[in-house]
Amino acid sequence: MRILGIETSCDETGIAIYDDEQGIMAHRLYSQIAVHADYGGVVPELASRDHVRKTIPLIKEVLAEANLTPKDLDGVAYTAGPGLVGALLVGCSIGRSLAYGWDLPAVPVHHMEGHLLAPMLEDNAPEFPFVALLVSGGHTMLVRVDGIGQYELLGESVDDAAGEAFDKTAKLLGLDYPGGPALSKMAEQGQVGRFKLPRPMTDRPGLDFSFSGLKTAASTLIRKETGESCQLSDEQRKQTYADIACAFQQAVVDTLAIKCKRALQQCDLKRLVIAGGVSANTSLREKLAITTKKLGGEVFYPRPEFCTDNGAMIAYAGLQRLKAGTDTDLTFKATPRWPLDSLPAI
Repeated sequence: MRILGIETSCDETGIAIYDDEQGIMAHRLYSQIAVHADYGGVVPELASRDHVRKTIPLIKEVLAEANLTPKDLDGVAYTAGPGLVGALLVGCSIGRSLAYGWDLPAVPVHHMEGHLLAPMLEDNAPEFPFVALLVSGGHTMLVRVDGIGQYELLGESVDDAAGEAFDKTAKLLGLDYPGGPALSKMAEQGQVGRFKLPRPMTDRPGLDFSFSGLKTAASTLIRKETGESCQLSDEQRKQTYADIACAFQQAVVDTLAIKCKRALQQCDLKRLVIAGGVSANTSLREKLAITTKKLGGEVFYPRPEFCTDNGAMIAYAGLQRLKAGTDTDLTFKATPRWPLDSLPAI
């Protein structure tokens, strides 16, 4: 069975074809970073318009690369939520229209389920059950996963997601959009231990996250150490920024690791999956590898190109839903807010 996947939930247009025997046959990803860079963040209207321009050409490209025609497909999967409603509507409209025109089923896919299942695209795929850390610009959550659709929400961010805190702190450090990767790169030049920032909500029971206060603490530290009264040279200021970036990244990574360890122990599980844009962070991967090893467990994650939004994860998740007989009603609407644990089990 073979399916086309369409991802347009935010600022990346992802298209892929997935075959349950051959795996990923072709995929394309277009990032809108250049479109939004001047604004310091995603502008929803511009994102929607760019998806309109890019989705169909990318679909033609993946069909050509895979040497396929629409007659070779068994379905069309598209991201139905959560995400920016305008961007979602582009993918929903195109996906459902193509499915109707090609006489194929159209499968609505939950964006976070796509991320959660992205490690299944790898040769070393995790077995159920496992704990998943979904960490991106818009979401930070811990989920117990007993099977596809068998999700128990263990904890989530009560304010800023980890990726959002990365981006906001990067902006305070004068870094360009997208800030998260730029902050991580700056942190590599930082001196470990010069500054100490809090590990929020780790001194109390539970698995929820909060990164808004950490961002505020970083802001206060930046003003204290680099304000006009400090009279720093350019080189001193640059190094101080790097040291603060290092301290901030360490605080986020430590917080996520502490909560992951707690979740694994609470669920009595050994397998941990990390997915979402922030899962590409090298420091986070290294820390979680050490954490799980100490527990006698193992950590799984997708390759970096499938950590960010992409069509391959939507195609994979859509194919599992299609094979299980998911309702493919063409009237399904885009859903900006859609609880992950509301999905039916298959």
